[in-house]
Amino acid sequence: MSAVPRPEKAAKDDRESKPAGRFRRMLDRLSSSQLDLESEELQEDAQASGCTPIGDCGDRQIVRVTGTLRTVTLRPRAGVPALEAELFDGTAPLDVVWLGRRSIVGIEPGRRLIASGRISMSHGRRVLFNPKYELRPLGQE
Repeated sequence: MSAVPRPEKAAKDDRESKPAGRFRRMLDRLSSSQLDLESEELQEDAQASGCTPIGDCGDRQIVRVTGTLRTVTLRPRAGVPALEAELFDGTAPLDVVWLGRRSIVGIEPGRRLIASGRISMSHGRRVLFNPKYELRPLGQE
């Protein structure tokens, strides 16, 4: 075996590194799954709003993130009510927890919001406790 790359392999790598044309991008969108398209749209929204991608957030970092709430549940922690929601921005999920709350008007699955606070890690997942938050207008969804 030789260590020299084969010409057809190098040509394929060159095609992947070049920007795709309009027709190629259209074919990629048509062949992508709905989940991939939604993730891409959420990532573009996060970048446009100047927020940090959740996938780039580290432990104990103060962040401002945006995304869509996937789930909202009432899960008591140490006997205290806690409203938990999973925020997803296309890169990674983030658990958002409001301690001492049973419900918050507007916090519901499918709603987009911007949250800010200090990230912590719990059982290998990113968690944001009692964040400052802004609900995104319903017309932008």
